Amino acid sequence: MKVRRSRRIRERKKYEEEEMMQITKSISSLTMKSEAPTFKSIAKGIRNGSYQKIIIMSGAGISVASGIPDFRSLPYPEAIFDIQYFVEKPQPFFTLAKELYPGNFEPTPVHYFFRLLQDNNVLKRVYTQNIDTLERRAGVLPHKLVEAHGSFATATCLNCSEEYDAEDIKKVVMKGKIPYCKYCKKGIIKPDITFFGEGLPEKFWWHESDFPKADLLIVIGTSLSVLPFGGLIKSVPKTCHRLLINNTEVAVNNTLGFKDPKLGAFRFNEKNNTRDAKKIGDCQKNILKLIKLIGWEKQYKKLLKKSSKN
Repeated sequence: MKVRRSRRIRERKKYEEEEMMQITKSISSLTMKSEAPTFKSIAKGIRNGSYQKIIIMSGAGISVASGIPDFRSLPYPEAIFDIQYFVEKPQPFFTLAKELYPGNFEPTPVHYFFRLLQDNNVLKRVYTQNIDTLERRAGVLPHKLVEAHGSFATATCLNCSEEYDAEDIKKVVMKGKIPYCKYCKKGIIKPDITFFGEGLPEKFWWHESDFPKADLLIVIGTSLSVLPFGGLIKSVPKTCHRLLINNTEVAVNNTLGFKDPKLGAFRFNEKNNTRDAKKIGDCQKNILKLIKLIGWEKQYKKLLKKSSKN
C-alpha cells in the first residue's frame, strides 16, 4: 500500500510540475505577444513554426536588382501604361515591352525567399505589384501568387478577347513590333497587365479571404502608395505580426495615404506597438540575413543550384 501511495504522490507531483510548466509557458507566450516583434524574433518564429500562414506584399523594389527599371522612374509612365493611350498609340508600350519581356531577367534572392516559404509550407500567398513574372521563374506556383497589376504571362486580344500565352506573341514583341490577333486579324494583343483606367484582376479579391487568416505579413520593396493595394495592410488581424523590409519607412502615421489611423499605418516608433517590425536597407541583403537567421542557407543554395541548371 505504501508503495502505491508513494507512486501516486510522485505521479501527482509530476503532473503538478508539468501543469505549472504549461501555465508558465502560456504566461510567457502572452507576455511575448504584448511586446513588439523584431527582425530576429520574426526569423525565430518562422524557424520554429510559429507562423503558418505568411502573406507577402511586394513591389518594384524587389526586382530592381535584376536590372528591371522601376516604372516610377520612367519619364511618362502614366502615358505608356494608360489604356486609352495604348489603344491609340501601342508602339511606345511594345518598345518598352521588348526590354521587359519574361526570360530577359533572373529572379533575385527575394524571389527565391518566397519559394523557400512555399517549399516549407508556410506561405499563404504572395501579392505582388510587379508584372515581370519573376516569382513564377523562381518557382512560386500560380495558385500561391496574386499578380495584383497583372503580368506578361498571358495576353488577350482587345477586339475578340482571344487569349494567348506569352510565348505565342514573343517573337513579334521581341522585334519591337505590335502583335495582332491571328483570329480576328485586326485586334491588338495586349499583355494581361493592368493599365491605368482598367479594373484589377479577379484574383486580387482573394485578399478578402486571405488576409484575415494571416499570422505574419511581410511587406517588401513597395511604397504602399498605390491604392487599393497599399491599403491591404489593414486587413490582417490585430494579432498578426507585420514586418517591413524596405529602403525607407513607409505607411507610418501621418504619411501620405495613412493620415487616418483606421487605415492600419505601421506603428514602429509608437509605445502602443505590439505587432510591427522593420528592417530598413537593401532588400536583397536583408532577405539574405533573414534566410541565415531562419537557418535556410543550405536550402537556398540548393535552390539556386537547381535553378541555374534549368
